[in-house]
Amino acid sequence: MSLTRRMQVVHSEQEELSMSTSLKVAFASTDMKHVNQHFGSAKSFAIYTLNPDKFEFLEAAQFGSLDQDGNEDKLAVKFDLLQGCAAVYCQAVGASAVKQLVALGIQPVKVNDDSPIEKLLDDLQSELRAGPSSWLARAIKQQSSDDPKRFNDMAEEDWQE
Repeated sequence: MSLTRRMQVVHSEQEELSMSTSLKVAFASTDMKHVNQHFGSAKSFAIYTLNPDKFEFLEAAQFGSLDQDGNEDKLAVKFDLLQGCAAVYCQAVGASAVKQLVALGIQPVKVNDDSPIEKLLDDLQSELRAGPSSWLARAIKQQSSDDPKRFNDMAEEDWQE
């Protein structure tokens, strides 16, 4: 199985800066509007970035045809695509894939068939504003601890001994 098509939205530097503290989330979707795919056999993913104030579409990726056959080798390309995502929303996900996603720091989220992506993004934003749940707080902490500039920022702080 391979990635057959990938479309990414190109942003200006200013737009990228405005979303620098955002989270990436993926949705298993054939129409890019609703979650309607099982993780293992998902033919495509829509990936967004969001912060408490806004969300933006980042990319869409399509794969060749897949079966729910238990062949986990086909998942490697999906795991590569989802690197940096805090979560992946899907109809269902197998136990082995859950373990691998969690090991990569990606929270699998099971939702009802045809859940609207925009509604899920709105719900995530509301949760960010109100105080994130444990998995979302972990994702935020993980992302902020990966920022290579964090040590420079600390060094520039006014330290008193």
